[in-house]
Amino acid sequence: MAARRAAATAKATDAATGRGRATTTTDSPGSPDSLDCLELDELMPWSVRPLKTGRSWVAGPDPAALRARWERLAAAEGAEQERLFRPSRSRTPHTAVAALPGRSATGAGSGTATGAGTAAGTGRFAREPGDCPDPVRILHGPFDEQWLLPDHRLIDAARPELWRVSDERQLFAVEHGYVPQAQASGLAPALSVTHLLPDGHSPAGRPGRIRPLYRRPGAADPNLAPGLLAVVRARLAPEATPEAVLAWTLAAAVPTPSGCRVPLPADAGVWAAGVELGEELVRLRLRGARGGERPRLPGGRRPYVRAALPARPPGIAYDAEAEALVIGEGRISPVPAEAWEFTVSGVRVLELWFGRRAAAAVGAVPEGADADGLDAVGARGWTPEWTSELLELITVLALLDGLRPRREALAARLAGAALISREELRVAGVLPVPASARRPASVLGHQEEGPEGQFALL
Repeated sequence: MAARRAAATAKATDAATGRGRATTTTDSPGSPDSLDCLELDELMPWSVRPLKTGRSWVAGPDPAALRARWERLAAAEGAEQERLFRPSRSRTPHTAVAALPGRSATGAGSGTATGAGTAAGTGRFAREPGDCPDPVRILHGPFDEQWLLPDHRLIDAARPELWRVSDERQLFAVEHGYVPQAQASGLAPALSVTHLLPDGHSPAGRPGRIRPLYRRPGAADPNLAPGLLAVVRARLAPEATPEAVLAWTLAAAVPTPSGCRVPLPADAGVWAAGVELGEELVRLRLRGARGGERPRLPGGRRPYVRAALPARPPGIAYDAEAEALVIGEGRISPVPAEAWEFTVSGVRVLELWFGRRAAAAVGAVPEGADADGLDAVGARGWTPEWTSELLELITVLALLDGLRPRREALAARLAGAALISREELRVAGVLPVPASARRPASVLGHQEEGPEGQFALL
């Protein structure tokens, strides 16, 4: 009886998710269309929606500009402050909300990476704005490291559950938006991995969900389907860690219209090759964080500034013959064509990254924002920090493209490889994933400051 009920439950789950469809005869065993290819939602069940700031001026590429915006808003009063704030249904200058985890005096000792710096207030901004909180580094989209004012009173949907588990051990996987034309052009990356708090923004397509590797601070409670790690250790690698599963996912995940799909091979050799490739992809994505080496191209291929970039760059172009980025009178070379052409969701990464900073350098405001609003505050021209970041981004993109042959080789091996079947995962208790694994874990051990200085225990 119990076996029949379990089979019925599995059948109903497959029918609800579309997994019960039969594969066609052209499907290879390791194809993303294979019935046994897992959805990312089955591999890393807990996911969080992207952040929603509600107002563009709370984030940007220049932390000094964010501080200047705060000071102007805090100094304004009444209707002027209301106009500058840009109220929404969720936030106005008179909204009282809880502090972001790790950003108040009561939460400063929680051990989260976001706990350093000036504490943010929980009183109504119009009455007691307090001191400007130290901007924190975030990942805005796949490759754009920007800054955010970490004050919950200013952000419509900050996703506190992410801040609660963000620390020096955490990694986040972020899905890219699916764009059919981009996928048809080749091996489009399906995921980003970062140690920074990601906002989940997608350059094109629907924004992707954010999946922490761990459900609790201190690398506790991996965000993997219960029992999955035991299966991986028994079938593929006895010493496998949650980080190895994440590395495999980054190397092998394939974007599809219904979300990322991840084949789980039955061959230990295929697994080892994918994990090794994924670890290199993670290293490049982290850009030297967590004690790693900063990415560097071989001597003679490293990009340098050949002519200083202007304070107000008019645009960016690529000189293919000279392998150079041309930015007004400025010039950077050598820049491999592969770095210039690197796209995510069909959008050229270098052009998008540059365009955001070129606009910030002159105080250009997003479409729909007030010309004299806070978005235009703090423009101070192109900064030396941006030039350094640009050189590093070129390096990262070139090195990532250099891994394309290994990614293609892995995809070819997977195309004909046998996968660990859904039936085996059901027998092992991995599938279907329990609903509890899709919810955030309770995080006890410290108090957090609620609205108007009240206390909350989570």
